[in-house]
Amino acid sequence: MLRGSANIVTALMLLAALIISVVLDLAVDKLWLTIGVFVVGVYLAGSPRLIREWERGVLLRLGKYQRIVKPGISWVIPGIDAITSIVDMRVRSTAFSAEKTLTRDTVPVNVDAVLFWIVNDAEKAILEVEGYLKTITWAAQTTLRDVIGRSELVRMISDRESLDAELQETIDAKTTEWGITVQSVEIRDVKIPGALEDAMSRKAQADREKEARIILAESELLVAEQMEQAANVYDRNSHAMRLRAMNMTYESIKERGALMVVPSGMANAMDPGLVGMASMGFKYEGDEPSEPRG
Repeated sequence: MLRGSANIVTALMLLAALIISVVLDLAVDKLWLTIGVFVVGVYLAGSPRLIREWERGVLLRLGKYQRIVKPGISWVIPGIDAITSIVDMRVRSTAFSAEKTLTRDTVPVNVDAVLFWIVNDAEKAILEVEGYLKTITWAAQTTLRDVIGRSELVRMISDRESLDAELQETIDAKTTEWGITVQSVEIRDVKIPGALEDAMSRKAQADREKEARIILAESELLVAEQMEQAANVYDRNSHAMRLRAMNMTYESIKERGALMVVPSGMANAMDPGLVGMASMGFKYEGDEPSEPRG
């Protein structure tokens, strides 16, 4: 409503009436002219209305719907026309929640969500719904409770995107006939009882430990299979076994730089000549010893 402009118009009309009265020296026959100018000024002061760019107004004439008032200055007939409601056409958000609502598997949850919506038909939003702001909030809340009752806890925690889409579709089906379009719904938080949360945490930890043990057992199985293949190779070729023993001895002496005591039976099996050359730094390549390293 253009209150500032109305006040300015009223002041100008009063000033004009005073000027006319002074000019005419308050003549009796001109008094009615002064009163008329004053009445017209007051009447016109209540005529202009200002509608901002993102708003739409609903104009009623003698109580009946006349038209949607668009942005800018609109002139109405005081006492006959009335702009009863101003509708904000921007995208708006509404927070709603469902507390202690049972899921399909009978788990009480508290769910917080936010609704993004827009009025695309101001006429329907005003004429067909009493308090569309409160109505859309109640519609969103009841729909959320209904969806929670049809869903299991695991789905609510792990598959929020599908729940958001289901909520958006269901709420939009209700609000379309009111001239309101639901653009999206987002579940912000799902709270479960503390005892259940601890139990789920312990279960998840146990599952991870179980998986770790299975992986370790599979690794040991692979190692055993590889060692079995190596044993078959050593069983077929005694020289390969001796070379392996010599390299193990050399690596131990090289890395640690200490004296190694080898049992006589093992030494005989490894061939004392080979052991001696290993201790001096020789390494077998094929059937012949190579030059010492370092």
